[in-house]
Amino acid sequence: MSAPRIGITMGDPAGIGPEIILKAAAALRPRLAAGELGLVVIGSARTFAATAAALGLANPLMPAVAAKDGAPALVDIDDGADAITPGSVSAAAGRLAYRAIAEGVRLAMAGEIAGICTGPISKDALNQAGHHYSGHTELLADLTGARDSVMMLAHGNMRVSHVTTHVALRKVPERLTPERLRRVVHLTREALGHLGIASPRIAVAALNPHGGEGGLFGTEDIEVSAPTIAALRAEGYDVSGPVPGDTVFVRLRAGQFDAVVAMYHDQGHIPVKLLGFEVDPTTGAWNALSGVNVTLGLPIIRTSVDHGTAFDIAGKGTASERSLLEAIDFAALLSRRRSTP
Repeated sequence: MSAPRIGITMGDPAGIGPEIILKAAAALRPRLAAGELGLVVIGSARTFAATAAALGLANPLMPAVAAKDGAPALVDIDDGADAITPGSVSAAAGRLAYRAIAEGVRLAMAGEIAGICTGPISKDALNQAGHHYSGHTELLADLTGARDSVMMLAHGNMRVSHVTTHVALRKVPERLTPERLRRVVHLTREALGHLGIASPRIAVAALNPHGGEGGLFGTEDIEVSAPTIAALRAEGYDVSGPVPGDTVFVRLRAGQFDAVVAMYHDQGHIPVKLLGFEVDPTTGAWNALSGVNVTLGLPIIRTSVDHGTAFDIAGKGTASERSLLEAIDFAALLSRRRSTP
């Protein structure tokens, strides 16, 4: 089987995306040279050169037409417009971030790369550039024509899919429908299968405290989630719930489930990031960021770092590439599983 070629989109050029991509490319050099993996970086050649010079980093990226001997290829999407200032939100940066994503999607849809791994973007910059999306998930769904994508976070055995993501909390109950819940459970089981889990065990988190406490705290778990779960179980799904949100993630960590379906953004993100972000107890500084963001339901493979642009440390040389390396490996794993009969 040929080595998967994974595309990496730069993310916001004013954030830490360029820095962690250069660091990841350096860390992966032995695997690239051995032919175990291929990388196609999509971003601004000017930004990568400036980042390498400012931080004293090696820049192994080569123009796509000249890349050889396992060197990561660079597809330059720079439009030569305004210079980018690290740590600064701007329409120019948002425009380049969008161009990188769009080109990555085009390459993946054309089969020229096995999937994309996206660097972090600024929603503010993206919208300033005229691209009005609430995040990567929604943008990728639009670019690929996907009807109903799903966000999954993964850190070790903590795999969490989401019924809703970037919506106001007051809108979550109305978006919890039998159709949406069924779709999220189905895509979660499918993804777990691609990860080699033959009989996935999935728990659905309750929306309300204590699952609604018999209707005292809300009826969505009783009227929507419970009957949908029962129907899925009748169809052969190993799905449990609604399980109260204050215990379901402890049970996931204990290995009682292979994944949890969370109802809303923070319900699913907080436990994964609490475990994936390592903090120095003395200084309070983040030592490392671990975890992967995966978009399910797209016609292409897409993974991402599980952190943001970190404008506060952009240009300082202290950003960790750990989450990016994990996201690249996750994309490669998914691509190999999908291509296996």
